[in-house]
Amino acid sequence: MHRRDWLKSTMFGSVAASLPWVSGGACAGQDKSASIAEEAARGTPPLRITDVKTFLTAPANIRLVVVKVITNEPGLYGLGCATFTQRARAVETAVEKFLKPFLLGKDATRIDDIWQSSFVSSYWRNGPVLGNALSGVDMALWDILGKRAKMPLYQLLGGKCREAVDTYRHASGKTFQDVEDAVRKYQAEGYRHIRIQCSVPGMATYGTGGATGAGDKTPSNRAVDVWEPGPYARLVPNLFEHVRNKLGDVVELLHDIHERVPPILAMQLVKDVEKFKPYFMEDPFSPEDVGYFRTLRQQTSTPLAMGELFNNPNEFVPLIAERLIDFIRIHISQVGGLTMARKIAAFCEFFAVRTAWHGPGDVSPVGHACNVHLDLAVPNFGIQEARLFNQAEQDVFPGCPELKGGYYYASDKPGFGIDLDEKLAAKFPVADDPPFDLRWGTLRRRDGTIVKP
Repeated sequence: MHRRDWLKSTMFGSVAASLPWVSGGACAGQDKSASIAEEAARGTPPLRITDVKTFLTAPANIRLVVVKVITNEPGLYGLGCATFTQRARAVETAVEKFLKPFLLGKDATRIDDIWQSSFVSSYWRNGPVLGNALSGVDMALWDILGKRAKMPLYQLLGGKCREAVDTYRHASGKTFQDVEDAVRKYQAEGYRHIRIQCSVPGMATYGTGGATGAGDKTPSNRAVDVWEPGPYARLVPNLFEHVRNKLGDVVELLHDIHERVPPILAMQLVKDVEKFKPYFMEDPFSPEDVGYFRTLRQQTSTPLAMGELFNNPNEFVPLIAERLIDFIRIHISQVGGLTMARKIAAFCEFFAVRTAWHGPGDVSPVGHACNVHLDLAVPNFGIQEARLFNQAEQDVFPGCPELKGGYYYASDKPGFGIDLDEKLAAKFPVADDPPFDLRWGTLRRRDGTIVKP
């Protein structure tokens, strides 16, 4: 008896005969056995991607990139954030010239498959341009799924784990008193977590503006912002001491080192502020220097946040798996959108690492809405960086997340609950050469050595 005849004679035979990889099915030209694709075609017609559009707009003078995915179901489309503000045109090109032709006609409900196939479609992968282009499409597909299901996104992600999303704001100033005043202002508005940053006299400091060139409205690739790590590292512990002495232990204080000091100096700084009990110290090392986390973890109990510049999973997996950080700080559009972010959050849960998604002005309101929906649904949420949207942003993006009493509240409308006014967005055109782009590459030490942002 041939193997195929024996198989048909068994109890499994009737089932096996319908499987093309066992019976030969459509591959063998047998009419009685339809292929999987043919069987699927007999059900609900697939929801096809019919167009992909990219919008660049700057209602808050920061270049934002938003992707719109349109389907064959009338009126059904989704929005996603693809904002890489320093390379907005490159992301636009990646979406329009490369991803769009690859996506047209695909089933919009196959979100993970589209992510995986798009990720490898360029062969050489990773990087912020591809990551943001992927994110714009990915978030839009999730938005479509929520709209089609008539459910807010957080429900599709498993439902609420909390009623609102606790946030932190930035208290910055040229002096300690300026910072103290800003902290008091945010406390009066209901915030419990506040990031403190202070200028170093005579130098440019991240988060507070620069002393050299910061007010120059004419961008120049020859401008220089001077910054030295030593004075900065000596100033920060004094800033913490001042704020703690004035405001006590009720407020949770955060600080962003932003990878700007040599690793050995960063370790000393993190240890110096430990007695002031910061909520976390962010980015003590650059992605190139993450190996130092093993040493730092052994020397301090200060909570550590890391990941704003990560785009390759190989960069953050060891930090999470070895419990070397306490908060993951990724920019969701940088790593490819909601599909990847929800996997990262789930992975972090097993190692007691909490989420603290990147959320400054160079995340579009669509990206903020994605952050908030994911924050509501993951059990290991930590804190969310927040910002107020100006009136222009609220007009261009109806349905922005609501910020009240220090909490973000998500819209209960289907999907992300946010929309885009395309005509109004066009009234805030993106400049080709904003000063914001150039200053990241003009920060140098006194001797001319470039400083990492």
